Amino acid sequence: MATLQTDSTRLTGRRVLICRPEPEASRLARQFQAAGAETHVFPLVDREPLPETPERRTTLLNLDEFSHVIAVSPYAARLLLDELDTWWPQLPTGLNWYGVGAGTAKALAEYGVTPRKPDEGWTSEALLKLPSLTNIEGERVLVARGEEGRELTRRTLEERGARVTIMPLYRRFCPDYTPAQINTALIAFAPDAIVALSGETLNNLIALCAKCSHNLYDRPVIVPARRIADQALAAGFNAPCIPGSLADNDIVAAVAEQLAGRDGGSGKAK
Repeated sequence: MATLQTDSTRLTGRRVLICRPEPEASRLARQFQAAGAETHVFPLVDREPLPETPERRTTLLNLDEFSHVIAVSPYAARLLLDELDTWWPQLPTGLNWYGVGAGTAKALAEYGVTPRKPDEGWTSEALLKLPSLTNIEGERVLVARGEEGRELTRRTLEERGARVTIMPLYRRFCPDYTPAQINTALIAFAPDAIVALSGETLNNLIALCAKCSHNLYDRPVIVPARRIADQALAAGFNAPCIPGSLADNDIVAAVAEQLAGRDGGSGKAK
């Protein structure tokens, strides 16, 4: 492992393109800037809450009938708890709360619940290994997520005998950037590394790359999991990297390590 410089200098002269949604993108940018990097925030996924439906309201009012509540992202957790606050001034007891990863668990904890999360990893696969989700024959599970999402959690829990209710709370979409904005982010900024923390983000990046002349495929791209790394490799990126966790400081450390390794550990721009 390359020896890194101090936090305030280890990324001096480096340029990092951050493609995650706001407000997480700007928060991560500040962490990179503290390490000396230049950043360009270029979200390739945006989100907006879905309007309330009678079906969703009924599900929320019947929250006490569930045994398990899973939030798949910090955004899903915040939307769910904000809406529950309208109907449940005090949350029902006996619920098992889950966050897919430390960030989601933290978002739940900020609302006063005590969530469970994987000891290692931050994927649905890791969450599904928790003992409390193993023997759940006949138990009701609520999954708060986006309008579209992976079906692994639903499918696996139903195979285990659970009664799963999916609650879409928001939709994701790719912002409509102008050719000039795309050129600025992908070409003029000339990033040394790219942060793309979801499969959808990576797919949108790949689609934009196909429409313009660039040389990004040899740059380190930070992705959240092995399956996304495989997507990146299949698309032509030759340096996907999975950080130690999705905490901001671990993402910064992963970029610093990747770039320092390319320079023989110097941590300086070529």
